Amino acid sequence: MNRHLLQAEGIDVRFGGVHALRGVTVAVRAGEICGLIGPNGAGKTTLFDVLSGMRRPDAGTITYDGTDVTRRSPVWRARHGIRRTFQRQQLFGQLTVTDNLVVARDWRGGTRSAARSHRERAAGVLHACGLGDLAGAYAGGLPVGQARMVELARALADPPRVLLLDEPASGTTAEERHRLAAVLRRTAEEENCAVLLVEHDVAFVRELCTRVVVLDLGRVLAEGTPAEIHADPAVREAYLGAGAGTGSSADVGGGS
Repeated sequence: MNRHLLQAEGIDVRFGGVHALRGVTVAVRAGEICGLIGPNGAGKTTLFDVLSGMRRPDAGTITYDGTDVTRRSPVWRARHGIRRTFQRQQLFGQLTVTDNLVVARDWRGGTRSAARSHRERAAGVLHACGLGDLAGAYAGGLPVGQARMVELARALADPPRVLLLDEPASGTTAEERHRLAAVLRRTAEEENCAVLLVEHDVAFVRELCTRVVVLDLGRVLAEGTPAEIHADPAVREAYLGAGAGTGSSADVGGGS
């Protein structure tokens, strides 16, 4: 198996008197799809902020492809292949779906040849994501599920090496989740991309992820296959009172 492509080691984050992350170590390998789950307030989105460069940790290091990038900016990380989506939709509503993808590649140059290449890449990604019919639609008018898929497509427009996806299946239909899973598998396998996703849909996590990391109260509580995590008494205890043992999505998922 490939070495770790992105790794957080010993991450501490404090918000005043709140210790949001406590010595968290998480890593993801190229070609792997890993789930990050935990109860509300566990620190999942805070960890994504650290991995994407939006927040500098109070302690610990972030290593990307063997290099310490703890002090690198979000822009640097994005341009070097670390892409992120958010819980709240972040599309440019006044632009078309195609243009939402093109802007993700504009930093590469604006020559006529480059512009044509950007649009060709956007068209190919939209087709692969099942969004070809929406190319000319304005992003601000899309329903939630389609907007989620456009956000993923934008993250893929400039080929990523790491995808950090914060609740990508939220608000999607069963058909859209199926398509999302297929796109992520293809991206991981064919492009050797590392995927780390926060998700509350337990069925989606079990179907898609080969490994799951559980955060609770800012610490790594457990790590293993989806089956191992589902059977872990400590994990079930963390979700006690939210449906643990019932087979519902609450037993291995939740907010950030």
